Amino acid sequence: MLRIYTASGTHLNCAVIDGLSERADLADAIWYDLIDPTREEEHFVERSLGVLVPTRDEMKDIEPSARLYNEANAEFMTVTALINLHEQDPLKAPVTFVLVGKTLVTIRYVQPRPFEIFEAGAIRPGGRPLASGEMVMLGLLEAFIDRLAQVLETTGDELDAISRDVFRSRVKKAARKARNLEALIEKIGNKGDMLTLVRESLVSILRLTTFHQSRETATKATRDIRQEFKILQRDAAALGDHAGFMSNKVTFLLDATLGLINLEQNQIIKIFSVAAVIFLPPTLVASIYGMNFEHMPELAWQFGYPMALAGMVGSAILPYLFFKRRGWL
Repeated sequence: MLRIYTASGTHLNCAVIDGLSERADLADAIWYDLIDPTREEEHFVERSLGVLVPTRDEMKDIEPSARLYNEANAEFMTVTALINLHEQDPLKAPVTFVLVGKTLVTIRYVQPRPFEIFEAGAIRPGGRPLASGEMVMLGLLEAFIDRLAQVLETTGDELDAISRDVFRSRVKKAARKARNLEALIEKIGNKGDMLTLVRESLVSILRLTTFHQSRETATKATRDIRQEFKILQRDAAALGDHAGFMSNKVTFLLDATLGLINLEQNQIIKIFSVAAVIFLPPTLVASIYGMNFEHMPELAWQFGYPMALAGMVGSAILPYLFFKRRGWL
């Protein structure tokens, strides 16, 4: 699908070009939005702007030289977008910005939420003026940053809840036993994956803003736009640092949870060890008096059997009291 946006005062007008069966007035077009485009739509944009639209495989390259470059008086910049952020399996996908003079071309094969949010605000009158493709790209990047900030805030709250669950000490024994540490590990791992994707997206945005501001034609941009790009760059760097801090917290929580699992396993093994030591003397007494020899001490004694039982009970209680006193139980 191809959407073409034209500037109209304080908002954008959108014309959906589906299969190029219709045409729009391209004189004032500032934004070509290619969504899972066909080859015919790519050729149409290439003829209109005189640039080559990168293919899907080219967009997936991770080398900086393949993601950020100048060609035919146009800037080609690719960022990593995230989708399905509120589901169990978040995904990443490349989104390419092509800036040709005052016109912006976006190529994407997914539907990131920031695009929907920006478009909803851009086509509504009364918003911020969008007079060029550069301002559209700035608005889209701001939407990306806001979205990632929300994800970090939500992930931080969830990590705080996990931390309280891991380190809570004043809980009842039943509640402590009910904790599923394996499920906690799974949650921590999911948050770690989420933070990895967020950091990757932030790094790509930071590289894009640095590349865009370092271009030779940057002096032609207005002072306000350049200042907004600097603010955007600082926000991306600050969020990246925050994501790094949260990644360290994920590592700490993972180590702590694994340590608790080891402690619980050691506690179980200790209980079995103590039980074996406690029941060892009674077993010894029962084994001796269970031998079928004709001549044995106390074999014909009237109180032999009760005394043997008392000896077995006493030999079990004494080690238990000893272990209790030493604090091993």
